Amino acid sequence: MKILKYLFLLSLLSLVALTVFVATQKGIFSVERSKVINSPRATVYNYVNDFRNYEDFESWSVEDPTMRMTFPNKTAGNGASFYWEGSEGKGNAITLKTKEGESIQQKMNFDGTAADVNWTFKDTLAGKTKVTWKAKGTMSFLFKIYTALNGGSDNIIGTISEKSLANIDKNLDYETRTYAIKVNGVVKKIETPYIKQTFTSEISKVNKNARIVIPKLIEFSETNSLSTNGKPFIIYHTYDTASGLAKISICLPINKEISTSAGSDITAGKLNGFEAVKTTLKGDYIHTNEAIAKTTAFINNEKIIPDLSWSHLEILTISKLDTKSPSKLMTEIYFPTKPKVIPVAKVPVYQPQTETQTAKPATPAPATPKTTEEEDSEF
Repeated sequence: MKILKYLFLLSLLSLVALTVFVATQKGIFSVERSKVINSPRATVYNYVNDFRNYEDFESWSVEDPTMRMTFPNKTAGNGASFYWEGSEGKGNAITLKTKEGESIQQKMNFDGTAADVNWTFKDTLAGKTKVTWKAKGTMSFLFKIYTALNGGSDNIIGTISEKSLANIDKNLDYETRTYAIKVNGVVKKIETPYIKQTFTSEISKVNKNARIVIPKLIEFSETNSLSTNGKPFIIYHTYDTASGLAKISICLPINKEISTSAGSDITAGKLNGFEAVKTTLKGDYIHTNEAIAKTTAFINNEKIIPDLSWSHLEILTISKLDTKSPSKLMTEIYFPTKPKVIPVAKVPVYQPQTETQTAKPATPAPATPKTTEEEDSEF
């Protein structure tokens, strides 16, 4: 019995000593990990910038089947946030500042452990991206004990980060490489009234701008009791690959023509009916150039005359507002064409004879025997 008491006292003293040791530590940590991701920088940045994707790549979420994430309306860009709760605790995160395609600064809290998180994205050879994840903060008392017993904060937090970066690479490798392009051929588009915002944009940022403008158009339509009549679309008035700029109108189709007040940044218009070569892209927007190239080749091969008064139109059939998975996106691309001119056959003009004209007797044609087909026909 004395031995058991001694062992108990020894364990108690060890626990007290560990508690005192942990309590006297500052609990400040700084952890950094990097990985080269096998996807373009813009794609990686957009993926990490949207909190909806965190349940697919954050290791603590992937490994905890009880994890429940809650997302507000804004999940990407400055001010975006989300909340989570799982078997090991609950927390939240908010994006404080972003620099397009280059960096993301966030604040995370997890059961009393607070961290400033910084992501950076840099181009590497062959279109890959070096992603660096850095977290700096202060641990809660319980987390200090946990890390002290499991190899320290760099080991615990660093392992979580390494697994998360590996998941990003694996997920994007599938998402960006799963796509299909189909040139559907010549179609006719009917006239469509719409509300829009028109401006000049960098081509690489058109879809980002669409995610900002489309909710504004939807809010405008709801405020003014307008009924939408299809999916949002983008009219490319110009498309200059040399400068990387395009003049665009981001549009929301409505069921009737309207007028807007002077000075409004949202205006109304009508897309007249037109003929076009249609191409369907299923997958990430990074494949748009390939879809355009295949459409152009089809137009040239079929000797179709393009209408060069404007560039093209994209209907966002399934956009990033509808899905977080790039492989599930669907975009319909329409390149306007000039209708083929159908030659009109000359019809003989009937001229009645005058009284002074003398009709010549018709020369009878030689009789020809009827064939079986002619005999059976009514004509």
